[in-house]
Amino acid sequence: MGRFLFVVPPLTGHVNPTLPVAAELVRRGHEVAWTGLPGRTELLLPEGARFFSVGGEEWSGAVDERFDRRPDLRGAAAYKFLQEEVLIPMCQLMDAGVEAAVDAFGADVVVSDQQTWAGAVVGRRRGMTWATSATTSAELVDPLAGMPRIAEDTHSARVELQVALGVPREVAEAGDVRLSEHLVLAYTSQALVGDGLVDVTGDTRVEFVGPSTLGRPEHDDMAWDLVDPDLPLVLVSLGTLNADAGERFWQVAAEAFRGQPWQGLFVAPESMVPDAPPNVLVRERVPQLAVLQRASAVVSHGGHNTVCESLAAGLPLVVAPIRDDQPVIADQVVRAGAGVRVKFARVRAEQLREAISAALTDADLRAGARRMADELAGLGGAAAAADALIGLLEPVSATSTA
Repeated sequence: MGRFLFVVPPLTGHVNPTLPVAAELVRRGHEVAWTGLPGRTELLLPEGARFFSVGGEEWSGAVDERFDRRPDLRGAAAYKFLQEEVLIPMCQLMDAGVEAAVDAFGADVVVSDQQTWAGAVVGRRRGMTWATSATTSAELVDPLAGMPRIAEDTHSARVELQVALGVPREVAEAGDVRLSEHLVLAYTSQALVGDGLVDVTGDTRVEFVGPSTLGRPEHDDMAWDLVDPDLPLVLVSLGTLNADAGERFWQVAAEAFRGQPWQGLFVAPESMVPDAPPNVLVRERVPQLAVLQRASAVVSHGGHNTVCESLAAGLPLVVAPIRDDQPVIADQVVRAGAGVRVKFARVRAEQLREAISAALTDADLRAGARRMADELAGLGGAAAAADALIGLLEPVSATSTA
């Protein structure tokens, strides 16, 4: 029996993949717990979950403001801002609390989200076995490959962060705080990531397990009687952090759907779509997995979970990336032949309409999405992730009995 501590940010798309994995570990007789910033993280966990609150109240109630940052920034500037103003401060804030959580729980393995570096720092400082929970495939390739100076500066900043928090310099410089030297769990597929996997250290395993969704709890209060069974259903979602920041896009999307032989399900505040056409439903929250089983196509900002869950359901995508990892993921979808890309800030109604029509009718796109569904289905999901994590206990046991 082992104890696995998940270190997560207060973001739905980063917590959700850990839930089925944790459930599978518990089913096999292991213990699990989570640690993170208070105020939202614990609300994303199943009832009765063990949660260690870290970091105090500084970010509690202000998560959206921290992560919904500088919408004017794009590309390298947005990446730099994310690291310097969000990820590094979050790591510094969480570090001591994660250390205490490891001791309080008696963790054998730390499973650290790829953007929650405190778990990696504690693991490296203590010489523990730790794994990366890679909830975005963009960090598995080099998003700054074409900008070597910026890539070098951001890497150096991550190294100095670790050193300042007590990680020996030779350890900090030998690897990447985003990628465990022991195990990287990637909730995607090699086919989607493609070539260009970033270098990892030593004998690191990168396990492509596909979406971790089986058994994930969903609150289903959807008014299914409003969904027309005779029309193709198109899910339109910009994710939890962007839903109220895309006013122009929602207006364009509403016009794109007007008068078309499809039905749209917009995941947005109703105030964003004040004049929704008759064939558009607007809901602030939806049971996404259940919706995907009924949908025919998806319009997305390129959030990793929505993309992989849509592809796992065999649904072609229209991707309108906004910032951060989203352009990388959008390119992966297009390269896989499973979707089309449009410009979030500039797309016109007629362009979006044409893209949606292609997703619904283009035989090649629909075949590409089905290929990705077959690929993802064969990777094992939460069960494969649990297998990989349990495999890390062998060196732990060997050390404890030496």
